[in-house]
Amino acid sequence: MAESILENLAVILKRIENSCRQSNRNPNEVRLLLATKTVSADYIKIAIEAGQTLIAENKVQEAKEKYESLRLIPHESHFIGHLQTNKIKDLLKCDISCIQTLDRLDLAQKLHNRLLYENKTMEVLIQVNTSNEDSKFGTYPDQAIELIRQVAELETLKIKGLMTIGLFTAETEEVRKCFKLLKKIQQETISLNIPNVEMKELSMGMSGDLETAIEEGSTIVRVGTAIFGQRIYPDSYYWNENKD
Repeated sequence: MAESILENLAVILKRIENSCRQSNRNPNEVRLLLATKTVSADYIKIAIEAGQTLIAENKVQEAKEKYESLRLIPHESHFIGHLQTNKIKDLLKCDISCIQTLDRLDLAQKLHNRLLYENKTMEVLIQVNTSNEDSKFGTYPDQAIELIRQVAELETLKIKGLMTIGLFTAETEEVRKCFKLLKKIQQETISLNIPNVEMKELSMGMSGDLETAIEEGSTIVRVGTAIFGQRIYPDSYYWNENKD
């Protein structure tokens, strides 16, 4: 399994490099995030020790279960799943440096209150539902900038950019529309110069569409299956949780 993970990593890194070069981008501008849902701590360690130190979980329970096994190994942890407000306290125990899926004011306010209590700050990305699918989480595109303005007033939350999940389709140009829309929202936000807001990160692109995402400006691609292999559950199991 270790050999397979290392071989898969090499393939993904080459895909990222090739896509960057074809898009006239510096490969250093794009970070590989390991989506480690259902992946054991031992397998995650193999990838971290190979130099891939950015990892992320979709479920708070999994982050908690793996925390002790991984905490002494230098790495950076993000959260990329739908965050329910009653799980905030547990998630903050896991040394998460960025929540990529902030998608509603209620969550932002409760996260802010808990961070105030713990005297902490948190980097966040605003998740946007660029595909307009009911099954996807994220604020709607026409509401994104207003949410950014509201979250920016909460001093514990440091907005670093945007995140989206493209359409689950083989139609490349349909997926591209999602990524172009996220880039458009980024550029509009930059032009507004909102205090306490950075727009340096665009987290978009996964195993099947990372090339398209990089072409459209992605700075973080989230890859799991293409590195760690197929999982027991489909992606929909992780993205479609009950909303608060």
